[in-house]
Amino acid sequence: MADTAADSLSDFLASAVDAARKAGEIIRKGFYQTKHVEHKGQVDLVTETDKACEDLIFNHLKNLYPTHKFIGEETTAACGTTELTDEPTWIVDPLDGTTNFVHGFPFVCVSIGLTIGKVPTVGVVYNPIIDELFTGVHGKGAFLNGKPIKVSTQTDLISSLLATEAGTKRDKVTLDASTNRINSLLSKVRSLRMSGSCALNLCGIACGRLDVFYETGFGGPWDVAGGAVIVTEAGGVVFDPSGAEFDVTAQRVAASNPSLKDAFVEALRQTE
Repeated sequence: MADTAADSLSDFLASAVDAARKAGEIIRKGFYQTKHVEHKGQVDLVTETDKACEDLIFNHLKNLYPTHKFIGEETTAACGTTELTDEPTWIVDPLDGTTNFVHGFPFVCVSIGLTIGKVPTVGVVYNPIIDELFTGVHGKGAFLNGKPIKVSTQTDLISSLLATEAGTKRDKVTLDASTNRINSLLSKVRSLRMSGSCALNLCGIACGRLDVFYETGFGGPWDVAGGAVIVTEAGGVVFDPSGAEFDVTAQRVAASNPSLKDAFVEALRQTE
């Protein structure tokens, strides 16, 4: 029985990789067009690209796995359902890093995660602009373009590279809270990166480019479902910024290597 389960997981991964690569082609085409359109057109192009990618991914996976459930940024917004059940559920962000996409900044990706029993089990994150494909399957390790990846071995917060995002809200209260937290953390880490994609930040932790990452108030489970598997399989930890257990539906995430978690949670607590 266990073998069958493992076989189906590798099938799920192969199907997700196919879907991500196909969607990546659409993103790549749109990415190089964005610089030549008026602002209004950019918004339309983002929406069109988003929608085309999600349709492609969902159609691809629904044909293969008609009984599976689907949660996506576009569909969910339209149908108003993010209810995560124990059923195998594909959670998809067809275009993470839309602001980057509009500006031609090459940090955009497709993120595909599969949860089984609410646990992220298969993850694929593909950046088609720099052609980096991150994959992870529960119990099978994490890979970048087919080569195994591991989280960093950094043990000191002060030598760590921190990633976060300022968030999309621009009201004073939210901005003050987010910049105060960042100010407080800056004296405790080496430097800060805001690359504009939650999924790629998680992959950065997984391959050791980044040491610590947190973000709150992002779009939904589609931002983290794929990356969470990849971090865990690369030997990292994914948790709530409070230090509590990670909840894929909570719009709160933090990740690091195991050595940095406690110090990082403490540093975050001091910013409250």
